[in-house]
Amino acid sequence: MPRFSVLDLCPVNEGEHPRDALRNTLELAQHAEKLGFHRYWLAEHHNMPGIASAATSVVISHVAAGTKTIRVGSGGVMLPNHAPLVIAEQFGTLDALYPGRIDLGIGRAPGTDQRTAAALRRDMHGTEERFIQDVLQVQQFLAPLEGNPPIRAVPGYGSEVPMWLLGSSLFSADLAARLGLPFAFASHFAPDMLMDALSLYRHRFEPSKQLDKPYAIAAMGFFAADTDEEGEFIATSMQQQFLNLRRGSPGQLPKPVKSMDDIWNRVEKAGVDHAMRCAAIGSRDTARKKLRDFIYMTKADEIMVTANIFDHAARLKSFSIAAELRDELDAEQAEKIA
Repeated sequence: MPRFSVLDLCPVNEGEHPRDALRNTLELAQHAEKLGFHRYWLAEHHNMPGIASAATSVVISHVAAGTKTIRVGSGGVMLPNHAPLVIAEQFGTLDALYPGRIDLGIGRAPGTDQRTAAALRRDMHGTEERFIQDVLQVQQFLAPLEGNPPIRAVPGYGSEVPMWLLGSSLFSADLAARLGLPFAFASHFAPDMLMDALSLYRHRFEPSKQLDKPYAIAAMGFFAADTDEEGEFIATSMQQQFLNLRRGSPGQLPKPVKSMDDIWNRVEKAGVDHAMRCAAIGSRDTARKKLRDFIYMTKADEIMVTANIFDHAARLKSFSIAAELRDELDAEQAEKIA
């Protein structure tokens, strides 16, 4: 059975303040730790009223300080927005504060719109080759010192914080394979290239100092409740958020609704359903089947579940159900082996 982990988009509910989202994030992380989830990742987004994790390294420190054993990291830091030295210093500092618990997941999308990306002083003409060079530079800054380099990350050098490449395309899968890094695929919102990317990554993987064989995460939405109707109800907040983003009007996480029929048209519904087709939505039994099928299809080493659910108690319960199903499927697999 794969490990189970959490991706938190730090959702800001309609009518609430980012401080509420950050409080909920810490409570969810503590809940996930008690449930035995392996790692807890936070994602970098900018100019998104419904996401409070823009200063990703700061939120990582907030979560790591309030937990004890769960790994905490970025899923991910959008490297083109930053100088490699700054990221090495930030994550070197996190590793110094919380040794052995920090992950550095890296992506190459801006995590925002083009105008905001420009405001971040991002190089709007960055190439794939530039991204590769930046990744290598971060690795170099986190590696043990060789000789007396003129620039070093302090803290950072010698920490060898585990690096991951994140993506939703073949480019990231290929680069992760060539560099011998673990790979995480964003199938919770962009599932189209999932199986091709996993296949390419595993086929082309070259062992490295960090990793001797391929290791892949596949992400999925998870909206589980006591009944199918309740699961479908709590998922409407995420559906509305996706829809608003596609309409070019991102906002705070909306309250759930009994029906989406009066909110979207047929084309919009098809687009959102397509983006969320890897999500488990419904009762325990419905979620169990979806989860089992997803594990069987991807053969991922780790499943990362995420859920933007308006009601915090319902969100905690959804992750509790995910942990219960993980344990059930684990026991089921152990019986087959025995």
